[in-house]
Amino acid sequence: MGLCHVSMPGTRDPGPVAGDPGPVVERFLDHLEGERGLAHNSVLAYRRDLRRYLEHLSVRGVRSLADVDESEVAEFAATLREGAGEHRPLAASSVARMLVAVRSLHRFAAQEGEVASDVSRPIRPPAPPRRLPKALTVDQVVAVLSAASAPLSGAPHGGDPAEGSRQLRAVALLELLYGTGARISEAVGLDVDDLDLDTASVRLRGKGGRTRVVPLGRYAGEALAAYLVRARPVLASRRASPAVFLSRRGTRLSRQSAWTVLRTAAVAAGVEGVSPHVLRHSFATHLLDGGADVRVVQELLGHVSVSTTQIYTLVTVDRLREVYATSHPRALGSTRPVRG
Repeated sequence: MGLCHVSMPGTRDPGPVAGDPGPVVERFLDHLEGERGLAHNSVLAYRRDLRRYLEHLSVRGVRSLADVDESEVAEFAATLREGAGEHRPLAASSVARMLVAVRSLHRFAAQEGEVASDVSRPIRPPAPPRRLPKALTVDQVVAVLSAASAPLSGAPHGGDPAEGSRQLRAVALLELLYGTGARISEAVGLDVDDLDLDTASVRLRGKGGRTRVVPLGRYAGEALAAYLVRARPVLASRRASPAVFLSRRGTRLSRQSAWTVLRTAAVAAGVEGVSPHVLRHSFATHLLDGGADVRVVQELLGHVSVSTTQIYTLVTVDRLREVYATSHPRALGSTRPVRG
């Protein structure tokens, strides 16, 4: 990933340069994955963003991070916003993400002694417009969950065991997603040993290798128990696997297949805009609507910072404002006197 140095005719290749951006980036990525424990996909995202930065430096003839100053980083930010060459202008959220990667790289270089100071510190990523997470209503969630179980209730006794097993799997998976707020990767990554139906709890392995124990509600517990007893043995008949959710081949269910399970139920229920992450948003929003403390929701979601969780409180405040505006006699714009 390092910059390519081309020797001009009649000149000597100067060889490695102190602070060469390419090798510094590679050490930085190793640091993210090996020492900070970032997930592999997160490291790949950093790599993609920093590749764009290296291209920018290469075009401008910069061969060492020691030669980069604040104006160079600001110029890169401007090219991201305005576009350059084959690159189209980026949204504020994408610019902010790339600048976070660049600033992290320069901070790492300064800490490692590759450069004298972190010249990127004064550069602030643009604040993206606030977008509230989408949440389904409780009725919409119930409709999706009911759609997943509907074929079972109408299926004749003695039907196709494989089809019945997949329906039980669908119900268990969706009840787990909504009942625990699990990410789709956490759900399909579950092993049987992660479930404790006696204590009604599940151990989820989240981002960065962090684990958390989340309680299982009655519906999720009953759906999982039914799946484990009546369906999973049918799916596991071909091969042994520790995974809770199995494919028809007996292997661990993929994220794409789990997505398909949810999409199929949503279409049957006639509910649009449903995704695994929307179920997670709905889990958090419905807890806060019910009076749960934001710190508790933070632990249940596995957020490192409570500020990430507090975005959901904005959803509930907006909902309260809507109810107030349509219900309170002095908020309706009416001049009708209020009788005590």
